[in-house]
Amino acid sequence: MNTNLILPIILQAVGVGVIIAEFVLPSGGLLTLAALGAFAYSLFYVFHHVSVEAGMYFVAADVMLIPVAVLIGIKLIVISPVTLRKSLKKENGIISQDPDIQALLGKAGETLTTLRPAGKARIEGRRRDVVSAGDYIEKGKMIVVSAVDGNRVVVRAKDEGLRVKG
Repeated sequence: MNTNLILPIILQAVGVGVIIAEFVLPSGGLLTLAALGAFAYSLFYVFHHVSVEAGMYFVAADVMLIPVAVLIGIKLIVISPVTLRKSLKKENGIISQDPDIQALLGKAGETLTTLRPAGKARIEGRRRDVVSAGDYIEKGKMIVVSAVDGNRVVVRAKDEGLRVKG
């Protein structure tokens, strides 16, 4: 075996390893640049110090090795420390809505903005995003929470002419 081939073979192996590592370790593309550098220097070295024929064999090997390394990296991404390992389920303690929001059903408040149909209202002393049931409700009108769907608070106008003081 030609001793001039040892360095290019090592660089090729390093390039493949770094491509696989790019999938497992977040580097912002720096590892990809390092892998490309290893492949490029390996090919330069073979073409310059060994022979053009050996260089063509290395190019053919790269055409096969790089896609295989990418496929291996894609398979290994599932064990990467940056991937999400749990599903976002209620059983895992994940809550996507305010737990107190369901208690607003039937509560009264006052509109802080005009609801056309969405806007702001003060309910139980807290400013909340609300939506009317399709009605236009003026600013400063009394409202009642008629439905809660997820994080969506649906309100309707209370008796016309009443206003919250304060």
